Amino acid sequence: MFLFASSAPRKLQRKGSFRRGGVIPTAICLSKAAIGAGVLSVSGHAAEVGVVVEFEWLRFGGLLTVMSIRMISVASIETKKWGFEDVSEELFHPVMSLFTGFMNVCNCLGAAAGYLIVCGQVFVVVFQANRSARDLFVVLVGIFVCCPMALARHVGFMRHLALLSIVALIFVVVVVAWYWGDQGTDESVTVENFLLGAGGATPIIYMNAINNMIFAFCNQFNVPQLTGELTPEPSRQGMTKVAVLSTSASFFLYASVSIVGVLAFGVGGNQKDSLILDLMPVRKEVHVLISLLAVMFSVLTCFQFHIYPIRQFLAYVVRKARGRSSDDEEKDVVYFGLSLTRWYDIVCALGTVCLVVLIAVVITSLRTIMDFIGAFASAYISFIVPPLWIIALRRKDPKNFSWFSREILFSVSFLALGLFLFVFGTYSAILPILGH
Repeated sequence: MFLFASSAPRKLQRKGSFRRGGVIPTAICLSKAAIGAGVLSVSGHAAEVGVVVEFEWLRFGGLLTVMSIRMISVASIETKKWGFEDVSEELFHPVMSLFTGFMNVCNCLGAAAGYLIVCGQVFVVVFQANRSARDLFVVLVGIFVCCPMALARHVGFMRHLALLSIVALIFVVVVVAWYWGDQGTDESVTVENFLLGAGGATPIIYMNAINNMIFAFCNQFNVPQLTGELTPEPSRQGMTKVAVLSTSASFFLYASVSIVGVLAFGVGGNQKDSLILDLMPVRKEVHVLISLLAVMFSVLTCFQFHIYPIRQFLAYVVRKARGRSSDDEEKDVVYFGLSLTRWYDIVCALGTVCLVVLIAVVITSLRTIMDFIGAFASAYISFIVPPLWIIALRRKDPKNFSWFSREILFSVSFLALGLFLFVFGTYSAILPILGH
């Protein structure tokens, strides 16, 4: 297990309910990988399409996410590979592996940039800063906060910070609920448009709401690594529990913030780019200021989960270029106490953070990047790759393979849905960017 799995024997690993690799901390890490900037923009889409439609999208998206996570974990366990690139190479071809890794990198780069955009928004709201000051702040956060944290070797290392950051986002929802109670229901809200939207929503708007839902639940990029870290050993049952727990936590937060966000800030055009900007009029309130800082802490924690898959892809590319396998690190040359492979990993991690900082400085709109990444990369990683893996796994046993078996028919249906979300979702996300 290259770079991200523990090198210690499992029998020697620490026991305890919150140990690295336990079901509950793994579920917390996986839910934190999903719960990030999506919380801040989901109420804006609910304001366009209505709470009822948004709720149904969230419920449907949660169900698809659980199924997708289970497929990925099954493929990882049966191939004994713990990265998207390695599983794809085992089941298909190195070219497929490189393409899948590239799409995963696009997904994680866009999401990570979104989190730094949120940090920039918090800075602007709190200090009324201009664009230059905002860009400088984003760069400093990237250098002094994100770079050091990006060097951690295990996803499970983040479990304590992940728990605290989820609590921080719950506090943000409580603050939005306070704003609603203090200011009253926004004058633009009626029973009808609260439930069904302000009217005039086009298929493109509905599709972008789905794109945001896909992004909001997307945590599949960490599933292979977390499956490999599961103790006492990777198992389908354990990862199914992790999937249900993590997705339920995400659903609760998204549904709650959709309801109170629409009631507090209104429907249609009344909603701004994110809840951070919506809270700007009351930013001097102490609890609002604390909630904004809590948002910053939460998204910076989430940022780290998106760095791991990028590091893993870059490490895979370097490994292939050097003609090595995933088990060769112990045989590698050592410089200053670290293997050459580890030095490559450190350089990849720091370079990735620098690239994300550059993207966040250039792009300032949160919803734009959420919609596009949700449609393009997240849909591919979440709903196209997993069923392809399952079909390829079963075709390895030609005697027992049948296109009409229940598992294969379900996988083909899942793949068809994924292709639709990928193609039409990307088209819907691009139109607003082009000004249509």
